[in-house]
Amino acid sequence: MKPSTAIERPLLFVDTWGWVVLADAGDPRHDEVVALRRSHTESGILVTTDYVLDETFTRLFGSSPYAEAERFCSAVLRARDTGMVRVEPVTTERFARAYRMRLRYRDKPRISFTDLTSFVVMSELGIRDVLTADAHFAAVQLGFRTTP
Repeated sequence: MKPSTAIERPLLFVDTWGWVVLADAGDPRHDEVVALRRSHTESGILVTTDYVLDETFTRLFGSSPYAEAERFCSAVLRARDTGMVRVEPVTTERFARAYRMRLRYRDKPRISFTDLTSFVVMSELGIRDVLTADAHFAAVQLGFRTTP
C-alpha cells in the first residue's frame, strides 16, 4: 500500500458550549474562543455532530433575538457547505454505541445523551481536542482535551 500523500488537517470538535460562546459577543470568553476558532480554521477543520447542532440551534433560538440566532445558525450551515465545518451524523450505529456507553457510565447520570454521541464520534475519528468548558469530556477518561 502506498503511503498517503494527502496532508492531514487537524480536527477540533466543537461542542454546544463552543458554538454558544461563538454566537454570543457578550460572553466573557467570546473573544478568546473566536481567536481559537480563527487560528484553528487556518490549518484544521472544525467537526461537530447533527445532535450538537440540534442542541445549539434550540438554545440559540430560545434565548437570543430571532435575527441573531438565524444569522449565526445560517453561518454555521454555510461553513458546513464550504467545508470549513464538518457535520457528522449520529447514525443508527453511533446511536447504539452511545446507548451502550450510557449504560456503562451509570455513575455519571448527568452526562447528556448528546455528549455521549459526541464521545462516540470523537473516538471513532480519533479526535482528542474539543472546544468546550463541559467537564464531562474529561470525566469519562477517554483522553479528550478540553480547550480553551
